[in-house]
Amino acid sequence: MGLTTVQEIERAIDALSPSQMEELHQWLDKRHPQSTPPEVQALRQKTFVELCDPVRGLAEDIDFSRNPSTARPLDL
Repeated sequence: MGLTTVQEIERAIDALSPSQMEELHQWLDKRHPQSTPPEVQALRQKTFVELCDPVRGLAEDIDFSRNPSTARPLDL
């Protein structure tokens, strides 16, 4: 397969099946890994609970209960 131009390569990639595309992604990840900034690497290592911890308790003083009365004013 003689792919000589960027357009030919793009057409060949666009013609790949989903499984072939996944195989290409895996190959690219092995051969040309992307460098990840240290800040992003640190975030990836945190759990969901650790990520949410800084905002925990910020909404504790908000009343989320509903008014059970059906006699509410209706603005149309």
